[in-house]
Amino acid sequence: MRLHSFWRSSSAWRVRLALSYKHLEHELVTVNLSKGEQHEDEFHAKNRQSQVPVLEVDEGGHTLVLTQSMAIIEYLEDRFPERPLLPSDREGRARARQLAEIVNSGIQPLQNLALLRALDAAGADSAKVRDTAIVRGLTAIEAVATETAGRFLVRDGVTLADIYLIPQLGSAHRFGIDLEPFPTLRRVEAECSALVEFQSAHPNAQPDREAQK
Repeated sequence: MRLHSFWRSSSAWRVRLALSYKHLEHELVTVNLSKGEQHEDEFHAKNRQSQVPVLEVDEGGHTLVLTQSMAIIEYLEDRFPERPLLPSDREGRARARQLAEIVNSGIQPLQNLALLRALDAAGADSAKVRDTAIVRGLTAIEAVATETAGRFLVRDGVTLADIYLIPQLGSAHRFGIDLEPFPTLRRVEAECSALVEFQSAHPNAQPDREAQK
């Protein structure tokens, strides 16, 4: 199993978290987005969008190449059900997916670097667009989490929701978003940060981050 990743990509961070939490051995292949390695022919052939993450895994005698963090994590959940990232009950699974999709569909696309550069080129205030999307999304997650959270976003076990929340909070920290209005999310972040699986998947623990110091 090989994961193509860039240390600062929140989407790749999600997949690193899933692999780490499930204790799945894999080879990490770093792709330096800052230097444009995602556009090189070999990598572009794996993902025509020239984005990370990309997972390569043996699947019944052939190599399966998967892109998009949600598809990759759902595949890992199906194939490796130990240490599940989705609750066993219907409501819990729906809530975990709901919270993950607020990040995946409602926040991350609006903080994507390509979009922000396009907005800048058009003379728009890209930082305002980005920060508004982050605050609006985190406000929605906080509201849901007041009903669903235990130790983590959905009750007392790590789920898909936490896998998506933590990288998003990492982006919020990076962009200087005030997290004081989100006490539930800050508490969940502290719980996750205490877990060795989350520590090993953190951007600052990645070999390509170390290479840039």
